[in-house]
Amino acid sequence: MSSNESPSTLQSAIDTATGYVQSGIAAVTGNTTDQAKADQYKNKGADEADLSHAAAKAGPFTVSSTGVPAKDSSDRTQGQWDQTVGSAKETIGNLIGNENLKHQGREQNAQGQGQEAKGQLNDLGKGVSDRIQGSLGSAVAGLTGDREEQAKYNEIHDEGKTRQRGVEVDLDKQASAERK
Repeated sequence: MSSNESPSTLQSAIDTATGYVQSGIAAVTGNTTDQAKADQYKNKGADEADLSHAAAKAGPFTVSSTGVPAKDSSDRTQGQWDQTVGSAKETIGNLIGNENLKHQGREQNAQGQGQEAKGQLNDLGKGVSDRIQGSLGSAVAGLTGDREEQAKYNEIHDEGKTRQRGVEVDLDKQASAERK
């Protein structure tokens, strides 16, 4: 899917800024039509920002507003598994009064958290890198008129965006759990 067809964070910022400029013009001129246009741009920018940051997780896969799926780093998946097993060991150790099992569970949980964080950093870095590479490559291919190459770079951009959004979803979920 072309990044021109999917919600764009940059486009949402441009539309929001246009809305504020239009609002300033409306304030000076007192023109209600200008104010209505300003409100329309601001609302469009806010909607695009929300859509651009939308993502759905299903196990180790993420799909974002681009429609392009991305698979999580194996470190993230293994880290999450180790946390689950570690928590189970710790709980069972508590229930049966086995301090050794409880201690093993805590250690495995902590190791899993570290491994998941390593995978998140890896996916975030790769996502940002792919988005930059895809944007630049697509721009150059667009200038040269090579539509096939442009589509290839748009796909790289979109997968990077999805990978980045997947990390953001996980981090949001972790932050929500810590607040509770």
